[in-house]
Amino acid sequence: MDDHKTAKRPRVVIIGGGFAGINLAKKLKDKPVDVLLLDKHNYHTFQPLLYQVAMGYIEADSIAFPLRRIFAGQKNFAFNLAEVKKINSEKNTVTTNIGEIAYDYLVIATGADTNFFGNKQIEHFAMPMKNVGEALNIRSYMLQNLEKAVIEADPVECEALLTFVVVGGGPTGVELSGALAEIRNHILTDDYPSLNKEDMKIYLVEGKPVVLGAMSSQASESARNELLRMGVTIYNSVHVTEYDGNEIKINDGKVIKTRNVFWAAGVTGLFPEGLPADAIVRGNRIKTDEINRVAGYKNIFAIGDVSAMITDTYPNGLPGMAQPAIQTGQHLAKNILHLVNNEPTEPFKYFDKGSLATIGQNQAVADIGKLHFHGFIAWLLWMFVHLMSLVGFTNKLSVLANWMLKYLTHNTDDRLIVRFFDTKTRMADPETR
Repeated sequence: MDDHKTAKRPRVVIIGGGFAGINLAKKLKDKPVDVLLLDKHNYHTFQPLLYQVAMGYIEADSIAFPLRRIFAGQKNFAFNLAEVKKINSEKNTVTTNIGEIAYDYLVIATGADTNFFGNKQIEHFAMPMKNVGEALNIRSYMLQNLEKAVIEADPVECEALLTFVVVGGGPTGVELSGALAEIRNHILTDDYPSLNKEDMKIYLVEGKPVVLGAMSSQASESARNELLRMGVTIYNSVHVTEYDGNEIKINDGKVIKTRNVFWAAGVTGLFPEGLPADAIVRGNRIKTDEINRVAGYKNIFAIGDVSAMITDTYPNGLPGMAQPAIQTGQHLAKNILHLVNNEPTEPFKYFDKGSLATIGQNQAVADIGKLHFHGFIAWLLWMFVHLMSLVGFTNKLSVLANWMLKYLTHNTDDRLIVRFFDTKTRMADPETR
């Protein structure tokens, strides 16, 4: 039962425990408000390393951290494991699967989901990777298909089992393609002596003329050259039109027989119902003003990937990355306190700390202001930034240990099929989930 009506302090309800939500909640520590965080999971996920879970480089637990543990000792904080169904702005409540919850200030920090651009066939057969469960599905599915290829007598089916197509040439797609290439080049024949690495084919399909289109031309070119060197075939300026689980069709006429399509081509905002259509803009994101307040509301805000703060510099909203989410969360905490105290608010200004992407061992690209790095230095920088951004000392230690093992041996110990992926239902087997 929600007892907020008897509370004396304003309640800030945050939907979502991603980068934006937890940074907002942290900044409100010891402030004259009560914070309630709602999430359908009881943990925070470090999404930039999901692809390493999918490839068996690191354990799933090492990129997730209990939300209650993050806020241990924050007396004005509470957490409920709940899924929010609807926003009731006229009553200042949200409807959840555990009941109706009241708020004084509501913050939507629900992030984004995979965007299949309305293609239900592709949505059914392609493999997304936006959460831990989906990363584990990819890992199991990839390993299951490698096991099948070992015993497959039909050469056509064997080729399909050993063909991997990554759709989307942003950081996730580039990193996933590079990781697959490393498995092919350094692990495949050790684990599966009957297979040849030349039989494992990797394709990267990107709609833009270049990979890493949001980064500098230097970073894009370096990434492309390194992927080609590693044996990845790149198709630019093309779009996938169909995938039925057997063949993927591209709009330039190419048809690739494959059992493995990993979808990293786009994202779409994810949030409960209850907001009017005119508050939603391109990418299914919520339009906000300069303090992340949702258009048309006084006490509802949106931050992180689900928010679209339209500016001249960012006509489609801030990029869907960790830094904008962290910064909007931290800044909104200041403005909520200004509102509580009837003080003027401060417009948000995004500080771009740069972009990073790794392609493989000793190979990464980095844009830091006007400086551009690639190769070993960028790789070290990428590792440092990601390691320091992980929540929890144990997680940092676990990931570092796995990286050191991989660096020294070109191998990993986390290629386990712990939850079989059912190719018919496209779900993890309930008996092993």
